[in-house]
Amino acid sequence: MQTLPLSNSQFNIANVVCIISWSAFETPSNILLKKFRPSRWMAFLMLSWGAVTLAHAAVHDYKSLYALRFLLGAAEAGVFPGLVYFLTFWYKPSERLLRIAIIFATATAAGAFGGALAYGIGNLDGLSGLEGWRWLFILEGLPCCVCAVLVFLIMPDFPETAKWLSPEEKELAVKRLQGLASTKAAKVTWAEAKKTLRDWRLYFHYVSYICIAAPFASIALFSPSIVGGLGYEGLRAQLFTIPPYATAYLVTLCVALSAERYNARSLHASACMLAGSLGFLIQAILPPASFKARYAMLCLAAAGTFSSIPQLLAWLTINLHSTAAIGLAVALNITFSGPGQVVGTWIYRQSDAPRYRSGHLINFAVLLFGAVVVQGLRLYYVWKNKRLAAGQIPFLL
Repeated sequence: MQTLPLSNSQFNIANVVCIISWSAFETPSNILLKKFRPSRWMAFLMLSWGAVTLAHAAVHDYKSLYALRFLLGAAEAGVFPGLVYFLTFWYKPSERLLRIAIIFATATAAGAFGGALAYGIGNLDGLSGLEGWRWLFILEGLPCCVCAVLVFLIMPDFPETAKWLSPEEKELAVKRLQGLASTKAAKVTWAEAKKTLRDWRLYFHYVSYICIAAPFASIALFSPSIVGGLGYEGLRAQLFTIPPYATAYLVTLCVALSAERYNARSLHASACMLAGSLGFLIQAILPPASFKARYAMLCLAAAGTFSSIPQLLAWLTINLHSTAAIGLAVALNITFSGPGQVVGTWIYRQSDAPRYRSGHLINFAVLLFGAVVVQGLRLYYVWKNKRLAAGQIPFLL
């Protein structure tokens, strides 16, 4: 911020621009993924993501930063919802949660790696006349471009077209997913899209995801600032962002295993949200000098917040059974999280340092409300299941 230079408000606006672009391109990207094949579309997105990340190293003012953040949001938009959608081509509803959790936990691990990378790259400041933060973008963008080539060459598209499956295996893969998942042949129709848009129960899924967005965004963006309020500064603050992400990584996988074993995604999601809300609440009420306790609660908040996301996404997909519904609903679910993420970029104000009490309380409130929404929707599904006619597909919990 100092070397461009950027004000706090310009930095926040840059993040908001990225989120707006990211939200706008979620749904179109999932539609295009099916049209152009997953391997081609995901490779294109990753190559674009890496190239735009590399271009950040050449930023010279806030205007160029805004433009690149918009492009980054557009490139990044389709990756996570696209991967969730892709899993529905290959796995039955009961098999998706752990896979979604592994993908998301990997992203969480990248957050921990990012903190370590930022710490290490801080020592490159001045190398070849470049500031350390410019090296950060270079070293993060290059692997993304390389991986895009590998995705294009290796990623399978659909069971029906997988070269490494025999004809018998392809037939078995398609048969086991019949009526339970998207297929290569299934097309997105406007009639199915309208039906999905009019399904009011899905909007309660979207609301619960909005509630997770603000704490997720604030942890992702401001964990160094929050850690700085615990007495750590500069590169040490970057280093101490690693344990919250590492904790979230382990908890995400463990919770997914438990939820899949007991077939209780909604209960695990609300429990994680309550744990996260408790972590934020205790951070808000602890005295400023309680550094260790506040740091432990930051780890709890991160673990509770991050581990609930795969639960919510898996719960949504297992209660949808058509190509249009799954692709559109997953994209809309993440798109609607945009407003929540915008909130998350503004609630940790520099004037609230070092406790950031108001930000913690807002995250506590939205997570608590989200847990209530999840349980309300769960009770509705239980009520509906008791009244299903013979042959109707029950809602999964």
